[in-house]
Amino acid sequence: MKAVAIVSKPDKPEVAEILPRLVRWLTEHGYGVCMDRESAGYLDEPHETVVERERLAANDVRLAIVLGGDGTLLAAARVFAAKAVPILGVNLGSLGFLTEVPIDDLYPTLEAIDSGTCDVEKRAMLEATVLRNGQKISEFHALNDVVISKATIARLASFDLYLRGSFVTSYKGDGLIIATPTGSTAYSLAAGGPILTPSVDAMVISPICPHSLTHRPIVLPDEIEIEVVVGWTCDEAFLSVDGQLGMPLCQGDRLKCRKSSYQTSLLRMRRTFFDVLRTKLKWGQR
Repeated sequence: MKAVAIVSKPDKPEVAEILPRLVRWLTEHGYGVCMDRESAGYLDEPHETVVERERLAANDVRLAIVLGGDGTLLAAARVFAAKAVPILGVNLGSLGFLTEVPIDDLYPTLEAIDSGTCDVEKRAMLEATVLRNGQKISEFHALNDVVISKATIARLASFDLYLRGSFVTSYKGDGLIIATPTGSTAYSLAAGGPILTPSVDAMVISPICPHSLTHRPIVLPDEIEIEVVVGWTCDEAFLSVDGQLGMPLCQGDRLKCRKSSYQTSLLRMRRTFFDVLRTKLKWGQR
């Protein structure tokens, strides 16, 4: 039996109306359904296969359906990327760059998936490794971005940037954003970074409120390893992964970022990236 995993955003009352019909449709079309505990909480009756979100990919699922916004999809991406499970993002949020399928198009899209005519788009991810005293202490994978920033109010942070092991510059400011092309339309964009199309083999480094007018975002080939060292002027710093995971950093800690061996597979409607930008960023129409 084909297995489908459902991941839902908490505290979304409309999911209670959507989910029973979705489960019924999937069952009628020969799919076995498993879901996270957040999804199960919307059902009036207990579902037979409910597991922790982090363990959903272990159920040999062929498809993941995300009911929520981009944040919910980012969390799902980290769960399913290692197994290359394609994700269908249904937009119940506000902006929705990633969860682009509106609820009205859910079932036509599912029909297209069932018939094998839905497009799959591969999105690059970042691998971030934290080193302390030369030892690896943490590793993360991100679809959008990795952010290293100050954790103290009203204090400048200092970060040294290295590319391929060579010193580039020292940044003083609120922090640095290292983003994938997918993440270029998220925090990096708000910090003044460029928009990268998803297919570009690149990463972007965007300083956050730099204490120098000459520091600007940098676009790099994605085969380059980026290293950031927490500087001596920074009392404390914090690492944030996709705005959802993180850890405090100490002076001298090293953050190494490279293109991940994992990719996120997104099931897409037949719209171009620029169609999405015009809709989400309210760009003018012809």
